[in-house]
Amino acid sequence: MIHLELPAALAALLAGIGVYGILARRNAVLVLIGVELVLNAANLLLVTAGSRPGSPFSAGPVLTLFVITIAAAEITVALAIILVMFRRAGHIDLTRVPDTDDLDDADDPESTPVREAAP
Repeated sequence: MIHLELPAALAALLAGIGVYGILARRNAVLVLIGVELVLNAANLLLVTAGSRPGSPFSAGPVLTLFVITIAAAEITVALAIILVMFRRAGHIDLTRVPDTDDLDDADDPESTPVREAAP
């Protein structure tokens, strides 16, 4: 029989590291890694709760599959947003405020300088 204290302690450690990564990091990719750590802690708790003896339903592993699917969709959308942010602003620092004038001028085709042909 498995003791539930060790997986719960590991899940708490993973969740703590993930929350620290979310709150203390400025890089958007590292924030996403923190979110994934929190989701993995939840997965560990779901599997642990589903594997305890005497549980009438083994819904933990099934719910874990749902969490993994949602996490995959979330990371895909978030990485696409980060890629666009990097292309437009040149950084992925979450604490820096992007200069909206530069972003608006990049989309305006009339504001791009036109080179004149050399004679």
